[in-house]
Amino acid sequence: MKITESEVRYVADLAHLKLTEEEIRRFTGELGEVLAYMDKLNELDTEGVEPMAQVLFEAEETATLRDDVERESLGAEAALANAPLAGAGYFKVPRVIER
Repeated sequence: MKITESEVRYVADLAHLKLTEEEIRRFTGELGEVLAYMDKLNELDTEGVEPMAQVLFEAEETATLRDDVERESLGAEAALANAPLAGAGYFKVPRVIER
């Protein structure tokens, strides 16, 4: 699958990114390579391969997940205790998107 510079510009605009012309050319090539690799992966025969719902698994010595333990939640007051700026029960942060 081929990606165009206009598609890269469109995605960059959705992500609120300002890319230079050189970055657009570079990302067009890099994303094109990623999509070409995805096309190559689609050629693999996966007939009879069971889908995986979870790549992590539980086993005695190799357990990758810990048991869920129900406990009381942190609460707003404790969560905001070290906030540099808080108000009305929320974290206050500077405006970062001005569009």
